[in-house]
Amino acid sequence: MTANSTAFTHREPSSLEIRPRYEGSNICTWIGFKHVNYLVEEAVLNHLRQSGLLPGTVYETYGLCTDIVDIDTRILHAFHIDDVAHAEVKPHRKAKDGELLLSVVLHVQRETLLKAVTSTVRVQLRLDPRGGGNEPLPASLAPYAVEQLAAVPAWDVVAPEVNPDSADLVKELTAGTNSFAWKFRIPYWYCHFTERIQMSGYLRLMEEAKDQLVADRGVSIKTLLDEQNWIPVVPHSRITVLDEARMEEDLYVVLTVEEIFKGFTYTSRMDTYVVRDGALVHTATGRITHGYAVIENRRDWSLVSFDDRMNAALEGKAA
Repeated sequence: MTANSTAFTHREPSSLEIRPRYEGSNICTWIGFKHVNYLVEEAVLNHLRQSGLLPGTVYETYGLCTDIVDIDTRILHAFHIDDVAHAEVKPHRKAKDGELLLSVVLHVQRETLLKAVTSTVRVQLRLDPRGGGNEPLPASLAPYAVEQLAAVPAWDVVAPEVNPDSADLVKELTAGTNSFAWKFRIPYWYCHFTERIQMSGYLRLMEEAKDQLVADRGVSIKTLLDEQNWIPVVPHSRITVLDEARMEEDLYVVLTVEEIFKGFTYTSRMDTYVVRDGALVHTATGRITHGYAVIENRRDWSLVSFDDRMNAALEGKAA
């Protein structure tokens, strides 16, 4: 899309072949959930470009910021660093007029071509007041433009009743819950389009939240790796943007253990907040499911059931 070409038709499917980033190969050659979501993000951006919406061009021409505001991803088969992801993107069957709701499938070659990842992604085009001098919005883009990011979550979200002016807001946010929380100053490298935290920033925080929670409860990732050869694995993650969080604001990140399922997986909810104009603002919510696997060799792993120490830690009973 250019200033003289305003057609945007995203109804046709798109495809892309892409490799995982080397950074995502944290344990042996397996790719972590964060970088699997990065593959999904790249597939979505490629789909938009093939449809006529180039994120850089529409920003520079019309002041529209291309933002992922909801990403719901299930991992069915693990990616390794040398794998090629075969991505297919199309409009989601539940997409309504005026919304960019996309379905993403990633395949990986093994003995046959396997469906490795499925994801549902919601995109919004956020009008940016900075810069000025924008061209009028073309009719093909106007239905997707919003003045503020805010996706509608698929689950009920209730912010806690706390005093935003509390001297220990972290303690108030976790009181009476099976949670861990900390305060995080949003740096510029978690943001894009000048000042707002982007989806990849929330993915980083979700990964860090897991790391901090288990370390606080005596079962850090390194501890279990050294003592039991265990590593965490993620079959499902979702993050939904509820409001905007801005560069250099203090973001309060809360991870709450919600359910332990048959001693093999557990689900946690991540919520993030900022204090703005004297009020607590809920900026994002999400869920992630973890299990643990034992490393069998440099290529293979298998799921294990939680032992007493892990169950106690997840229930908040460990020292």
